[in-house]
Amino acid sequence: MNINLTLLGQAISFAIFVWFCVKYVWPPILKALEERETRIADGLAAAEKGQRDLESAGDRVEELLQEGRDKAQEFVNQSHKRADEIVEQAKHAANDEGDRILAAARGQIDQERNEARESLRNEVATLALAGAEQILLREVDVNAHREVLDKLTAEI
Repeated sequence: MNINLTLLGQAISFAIFVWFCVKYVWPPILKALEERETRIADGLAAAEKGQRDLESAGDRVEELLQEGRDKAQEFVNQSHKRADEIVEQAKHAANDEGDRILAAARGQIDQERNEARESLRNEVATLALAGAEQILLREVDVNAHREVLDKLTAEI
């Protein structure tokens, strides 16, 4: 056998094999590789988008948390303000009630004082009548008893 002919046959066989692979085997392999490359690229893009969305969501969560904290602080401040207002209203109401009770007590004191004055006037009048009666019983001398009568009138 001739080595050149063998080499030529092998070269032709190899060329046919290469042509067959390029024509029928290589396109599905390239298609599968391209599809895989596309899926990997899409997966990487989705992962990047997911990472950006995650960062965006983290920022949004932080904003919402801060907003919630601010609202909670605002509610606390409003409740403190309302509590202070209620305390002030209670103080004013207590002061008004105290003033009303004080006015009622003063009125009662004035009434009791007037009653005491009337009672004392009645007692003085009774004593004056008793003194006049004693004077009249002893003797009726206007000049002699003028001083006693003036004293009693001054006390009344």
